[in-house]
Amino acid sequence: MLARRSSSKVTDAAPSHAEIARAVEAAGQLADHSGLKPWRVIEIRGDARDRVAAGLAKADGAKGKDVDKFRSKTHRAPVLLAVVASFRSTRKVPRWEQEAVASGVAHHLSLVLDDEGWGVFWRTGELTRTKAVRQAHGLDKNEELLGWLYVGGLPERARKPRAKGRIKVENHLSVL
Repeated sequence: MLARRSSSKVTDAAPSHAEIARAVEAAGQLADHSGLKPWRVIEIRGDARDRVAAGLAKADGAKGKDVDKFRSKTHRAPVLLAVVASFRSTRKVPRWEQEAVASGVAHHLSLVLDDEGWGVFWRTGELTRTKAVRQAHGLDKNEELLGWLYVGGLPERARKPRAKGRIKVENHLSVL
C-alpha cells in the first residue's frame, strides 16, 4: 500500500473478467456492520463505455462535438469499474455507514488491482449521481453511484498471489 499511486495514464492492456472477480472478492473482505454488503461493482468494457459517456453527456446537456469529450473521458482506460452503494433497509446500520462500506470496497479494490500490477485511478464528479448517469448504469432506486475505478496496464511488475476471499462474487459483480 505504501507504494500505491493513482495511475491517470494507463495502457490498453486490461485485466480479464476472472482477474477482476478475484480482485472484487479480495476487496470485499472489510469491516461491514451487520455484514450487509451494501455495494456492488459494475464492470464496463468496450462499447459499454459509450453508454456511460452518453449518460454523462445527457446529464451535462452537451450537444454536438461536446459529446465527444465525454466519450474520450470514458475511453481513458480499457475497463471502468463503477462502484455502487446498494443501501439496505435496516434500523441498525445508518445509510452513511453503508456508503462508507461501499467506499471502503472501492479503495480496497484499487489497492488490490494496484498490487496485481494494474494502473488504477478513481473518478467522480458532479454528474455522478444525476438521473441520466444512474439510468446509464441501470441503478435501482436504493442505489447511488460513488464513481469509477479506471483500470488499465502499466509496465510489468512483480505479482503476488492473493488469498481467496469469503464473499460470493456473483452477488456483487455484474457486467454492463
